[in-house]
Amino acid sequence: MAHDTTKRREALRTTLTELAEAHVRADGLASLRARTLATEAGCAVGAIYNVFDDMTGLTLAVNGRTFRRLGTHVSDAVAKVADTTPTERLVAMAVAYLEFAIANPNLWRALFDVEMSSDRDVPAWYLEELGRLFAIIAGPLSELHPDPAPGEIDLMTRALFSSVHGIVLLGLENRISAVPRERLEGMIEFLLHRVTAT
Repeated sequence: MAHDTTKRREALRTTLTELAEAHVRADGLASLRARTLATEAGCAVGAIYNVFDDMTGLTLAVNGRTFRRLGTHVSDAVAKVADTTPTERLVAMAVAYLEFAIANPNLWRALFDVEMSSDRDVPAWYLEELGRLFAIIAGPLSELHPDPAPGEIDLMTRALFSSVHGIVLLGLENRISAVPRERLEGMIEFLLHRVTAT
């Protein structure tokens, strides 16, 4: 009996995550409504909170799936240029990141727009997914800096990610200070070649 209950909960969790993902993909994070999801899933609104603590928990589940797809997309791009220089691999990663953001704008934005209260811990699995993405970046940086000071690679990884993310965000939102979308790839390549020059 307990096994059947667990299976039903997991099935509902999967259904709700898939439905929520479809809403975010089509209309953005603000489109998520518990009542709408419950109707589509064929369950009571309260059932959502039996499988997720709250709507933030559901959003994190959607974001976890997005992080995995993003990581796969970036890894695949790097695999195609595995025999090139560390800088060229970093460029390939950054361009893949840009491509993913362009192809999945609402899901990509949801990765960073989720509201987290200060007293809520980010789930370990969520941090692990982010850590996998950072590890892809850290590999070429470690080749460029084989004898770094403690914590230096992590700092460089986060700085490069933040820089590329900023270019992509400003570019896709067509801010006044942004480079036109068709020139974003060139801007990213320029940045990475300058930053990694030794």
